[in-house]
This record gives sequence, structure tokens and C-alpha cells, in this order.
Amino acid sequence: MVPHSQLIEAEEDKPKLAVWKFTSCDGCQLSLLDCEDELLLLAREVEIAYFMEASSKVEEGPYDISLVEGSITTPNDVERIQEVRRQSRFLVSIGACATAGGIQSLRNFADVSEFISVVYAEPDYIETLKDSTPISAHVPVDFELQGCPINKLQLLEVISAFLNQRAPQVSAHSVCIECKLKGNVCVWVAHGTPCMGPVTHAGCGALCPSYNRGCYACYGPKENPNNESLCHWWAEKLGADKATIIENVRNYNALADHFKKIGEEWGKDKKRTS
Repeated sequence: MVPHSQLIEAEEDKPKLAVWKFTSCDGCQLSLLDCEDELLLLAREVEIAYFMEASSKVEEGPYDISLVEGSITTPNDVERIQEVRRQSRFLVSIGACATAGGIQSLRNFADVSEFISVVYAEPDYIETLKDSTPISAHVPVDFELQGCPINKLQLLEVISAFLNQRAPQVSAHSVCIECKLKGNVCVWVAHGTPCMGPVTHAGCGALCPSYNRGCYACYGPKENPNNESLCHWWAEKLGADKATIIENVRNYNALADHFKKIGEEWGKDKKRTS
């Protein structure tokens, strides 16, 4: 039998993993818990030092890897993320909220004070920032893993990469490639259904097109997307109006650079299809 002192020493030698939540729905943290059998293997390699979604156990930092879910929406969030960054050797933002502001960043294009007055009975008690912003707007981020929610296998790859001091091998191709691999009939070509697949990062397994629906860009922009061409085809060939196009590029990843830029261009250009 291994002496208890040796077990403690072995635990202390493991890299420390922390999982943090900011403004979000918890879906990306649940993706880690959904790893099930793989999570047991992960627990052999790292000490899960802070993960309030899974355990009340709290180990003090510093931490070797911090996974951060959620966007920054309050003054307290700003202070917390700076402290998380100070305690973390590597910081990985996970999910659409953390990497691109998430659904809540849609408020950036409207008057948040008006929303507060409608939703809350006592608006004076609400303390919030004017904008919802991704983690990278406030602190340096070592890697961004896109998705709403993230792909658990991609997450395990990212953790493994940092543990082994190598670059994460996360595919940068589009959802269209996933459709081809699954043998899906293209909903755009076959049915004239508007689809964000050509400009969207892979990871969902082409979930929506597999059920004859257009892609909603849950995984954000792929590497070097041709958004202008996609929006042109939506307008000219599929008859989509400007409002529909803007709504789709601003959906889950409104502040992702490629989507934000094309949304602003279409929002300002009065010559676009209306």
C-alpha cells in the first residue's frame, strides 16, 4: 500500500486546473463534466483545484491552467478576471461568451439602460457595464476555444496540449467540411436555405445542417472567412434582406472580429438590400 504522505506529495506535483465562470449560462463548464470517462483520466493528470460547478473544494493558486467561461459585464467582473490572470500560468477562454461576447453582447448595439428598466422592478440595484465584452478585451489570453457550447473533445485536446507544452491541434476549417464528411446534402444548394456554414468554424459536427436547417454560426468565424461573399449571395441569390443578414452575423458571436466587421459594414451601408 502506498503511504498516505506519498499520495499527498503526488497530488501536489500535479498541475493545477481552475475553471472560472463569468456572465454565461454554464453550458461550456457542463461540456467538461460531460467528458465522463475522459474526466476521470484527466483527474489523474491534473489537480482540479477550483471548479465550483463540480465541487465546493477550493485550492489556492497560482494555477497552471485556467479555463474561463463567460463575458465581462460588470465592474466586479473586470476586477475578477484581472486577478484570475495574475494567478494563472495559462489562461484559456472557452465558449462564445468568453471569446466573442456571447448572446449578451447584442446589448452593445442597443441601449442597455432601457433593457434594465423593462426587465427589473428596481433598476437602481443593477450595476452593469454599458457593453458586454470577451475576456481578451481585458487580459491576455493564451488560447480561445470557440463554440456555444464548446466541443468537449476539442477542450480535452487544448488541455492536453498545454500539459505537454505543444500547440493545440484544433481544426480551423468550416462547417461545410463537416457536412461533406457526414455525407449531408447541402441545404443551401439543394433547398435554397440560408446557411452560415461556409464561414463558421467546425466543431459542432454540422448539427443543424444534418437536420436540414441552416447553420447558425454557434462556433464563430472560421479561419479567414469570406463574409462579404456570403452576405452577397444571401442577398442576391437567396433574397435575404439586410436585417436578416445582420441578425445572423451578430448571433452568438457578435463581437468576433470577422463577424463584427461585416455586421458594421452592412449596418452602415444604405445601398444594401433593405
